[in-house]
Amino acid sequence: MAIMKSEQILAESSKSFEDAIQSAVSRFSKTVRGLASCHVNSMSTTIKDGKIDLYRVNMQMTFEIDAAPERNGHGKKKK
Repeated sequence: MAIMKSEQILAESSKSFEDAIQSAVSRFSKTVRGLASCHVNSMSTTIKDGKIDLYRVNMQMTFEIDAAPERNGHGKKKK
């Protein structure tokens, strides 16, 4: 049985919402194994001089966690 964990992150890009999402997925997957899905909670922008400056996405990243090693009755890992 898989156990999943979820983390909320904020990512941004000066290009597009899609680029912000892809950048977040690429970077997150470098530090977390088993990345399974991404849910975009919200999207927003910042404005500078009447133009979109940054595209921001608030996302929920879900990944599988590793199983804990089995231990014997004395707190030591089973061999």
